[in-house]
Amino acid sequence: MSLIGEAAGPPAGDIIKDATDASFAADVLDASRDTPVIVDFWAPWCGPCRQLGPAIEKAVTAAKGKVKLVKVDIDKNPAYAGQLRVQSIPAVFAFVNGQPVDGFMGALPDSQVKAFVDKLAKMGPGGPSPIDELLGLAKESLELGDMGGAAQAYAQVLQADPQNAKALGGMAKLYLASGDTERAAEILEMAGPEAKDADLDSVRAALTLAAEAPSETAEFEMRLAANPDDHAARFELAKALAGSHRLEEAANQLLTIIEKDRAWNDEAARKQLLTVFEAAGQMSEISRNGRRRLSAILFS
Repeated sequence: MSLIGEAAGPPAGDIIKDATDASFAADVLDASRDTPVIVDFWAPWCGPCRQLGPAIEKAVTAAKGKVKLVKVDIDKNPAYAGQLRVQSIPAVFAFVNGQPVDGFMGALPDSQVKAFVDKLAKMGPGGPSPIDELLGLAKESLELGDMGGAAQAYAQVLQADPQNAKALGGMAKLYLASGDTERAAEILEMAGPEAKDADLDSVRAALTLAAEAPSETAEFEMRLAANPDDHAARFELAKALAGSHRLEEAANQLLTIIEKDRAWNDEAARKQLLTVFEAAGQMSEISRNGRRRLSAILFS
């Protein structure tokens, strides 16, 4: 028995269809939330369109359902072509999650058409979405110290998804790192208290520490110089250090209190230390090293 039919993928009618202005929302915008959709704007009188059409159909058919193709005759259906500012044809747009994410104008060689379709296929189920790719780019930019590149990537995500928690958290953290606590607080307000993300939690904790921090450290340093066991002075010094984002120094001061008197002031130092860890990021070196030292103190 032949297995060719079983390996061929969905019927052509399921993945390649003609659309009208009336059906565009369902055939493209809604459908692209499940599977990437390529829209080919064409017209019967357009020679390059007749050249490009078969190449796209062949590449989409080869993708076996990972991408769909919708063909729109602009002479009969000018509305969406006008909205997308199509000025010449063939014009090709790729849609994912109801948004155009890529495209090109004019006829391309078959190899480039195939590469375009293959790239889009990776954005469907089982592959990264455009938003995931942008978030990955932002993370890579941060690792390279490119704050501007990270901010641009987060901004692009928020244009498509204004409530994306990861992008909001990333932007808030960038503002905090630049010293703009006011803008960081505005981002937290946009996200709302129900938004869950590690970076949002980190910024919330950092702003809490900043709000509670004394403005000067000299008084507490003098008191500690006179009496190293003045835990109240050391605690206030730790708060001041944390408020100016000197989190490692703050953690060290709090750990010193815990080492000398873990129950001091109803375990205030341990509770403050946990907020410092959250502000630093639970997976940061500051938090990892601090937790190791805290465990050694508590279980010694």
